[in-house]
Amino acid sequence: MSKKQILLVNDMAGHSKVGMGAMLPILSYFGHPTFNLPTALVSNTFDYGKFNALDTTAYIRGTLPVWKELGFGYDAICTGYMYSEEQAKLLSDYCREQADNGTVIFVDPVMGDGGRLYNGITTDQVEAMREMVSVADLTFPNYTEAVFLADMPYQAEGMTWEEACGLLDAIRKIGCKSVLITSCCIDGRNSVAGYNHYNGEYFHLEYEEIPGLFHGTGDLFAAILIGHLLNGDSLKASTRTAMDTVYKLIDLNKDLPDKNRGILIERFLHLLF
Repeated sequence: MSKKQILLVNDMAGHSKVGMGAMLPILSYFGHPTFNLPTALVSNTFDYGKFNALDTTAYIRGTLPVWKELGFGYDAICTGYMYSEEQAKLLSDYCREQADNGTVIFVDPVMGDGGRLYNGITTDQVEAMREMVSVADLTFPNYTEAVFLADMPYQAEGMTWEEACGLLDAIRKIGCKSVLITSCCIDGRNSVAGYNHYNGEYFHLEYEEIPGLFHGTGDLFAAILIGHLLNGDSLKASTRTAMDTVYKLIDLNKDLPDKNRGILIERFLHLLF
């Protein structure tokens, strides 16, 4: 099986295994040559109470023309956290150009959780993220991000299956092809809801939740999902595998005293297959 060249566009944390730092080891372990474009350099996850961050918009603004001139191309691009609206504009334009050459675009619209936007995320950034989602072959927001993208109300009690399908359709109308909605509650069960544009299938997969908050698990899910998709597995099967693997990783690390720095994924790469 031929290996795919992947470009990761996400933040890079110095101390914590989140964002790009969580995804790079996984996709490299799958055997895919993986390159990176950091949207921010962050000292550590914000929950430590203190952090330092460097906006890399100017670096991105200067890098993309160089890559175009050199003729660099990728089989897949996965975008995550965007530090500014300008970044989202630059990268949505770049992804659109690459998609015209056959590049598959994955978009993780990192904006919020628990019914709220993350600190510092503005309504302008939500609109900019809609532009990113519009170029995606697959986008995978969590439930909070999904309702902000669709401009629909957040339902703390969860959704019916019919409402979940309506939310999937609302996100598809932004312009993306396939959609997953993670961390949602459907008919009283923790679930991931999906729509696969290749076969027109709507589906949802249930999971058991382990109490406690681990940072970076969404990034682990994304990397495992993409790794299996690029190896030729179906969207539904790749989603199930990613869900089950992340569950194992959380279960093996649930007693760690410092969960803010995420899961040290290099110790558990053998679990990915």
